[in-house]
Amino acid sequence: MRTKDQGTLDKILKFVNKYYQENRVAPTISEVAAGVGVARSTTHRYIQELSDRDLLDYGRGILSAPESAKMKTAYIAAPLVGSIYCGSPEEEEENVEEYVSLPVSLFGKGDFYILRAKGDSMVDAGIAEGDLLVIERNCPASEGDIVVALDQEQQNTLKRYVGFDNDEKCFILAYENEARYPGEVIKLKSFEVQGVARHVIKAL
Repeated sequence: MRTKDQGTLDKILKFVNKYYQENRVAPTISEVAAGVGVARSTTHRYIQELSDRDLLDYGRGILSAPESAKMKTAYIAAPLVGSIYCGSPEEEEENVEEYVSLPVSLFGKGDFYILRAKGDSMVDAGIAEGDLLVIERNCPASEGDIVVALDQEQQNTLKRYVGFDNDEKCFILAYENEARYPGEVIKLKSFEVQGVARHVIKAL
């Protein structure tokens, strides 16, 4: 029996997983052979080896959905739509820069979009300039949530929603940088919640 090249096995498994993730169906033997650049007969032998190792499912000459790929195909495409100012309200245009695939296993299910943070008013909440914020839209905001707030002047900002002040009859949005903005808040008679921040993506 010929010894199987581990590099070729890895390439085939990677191709099958990627193909399944992108197309939601498994590739044929011919598609794998063309994608990896090896002979169809060789591809067949290697796929059978991967199947024997329980790394993918293979039967009757047709690939079924590989278990390894099934575990990785639950993704949500979230648009990266620009920046949100972490400071005083600032008008921003929503322009889709790209779409980012978010694994459901990490981010959960929801109607998400992504914003890039600007400014330093939310650093105590772990949000620094340049961080990517995963925002869930079409959901109610609870006290304590970090929200994308659109004010009466159609300007938006990212702040902690503190709640409604019954004495002053206004909503309170708080800064999260005690060293630079001690006790500073924004008071609004009304505002629109454009989304609630659920996750922060950043480089270490």
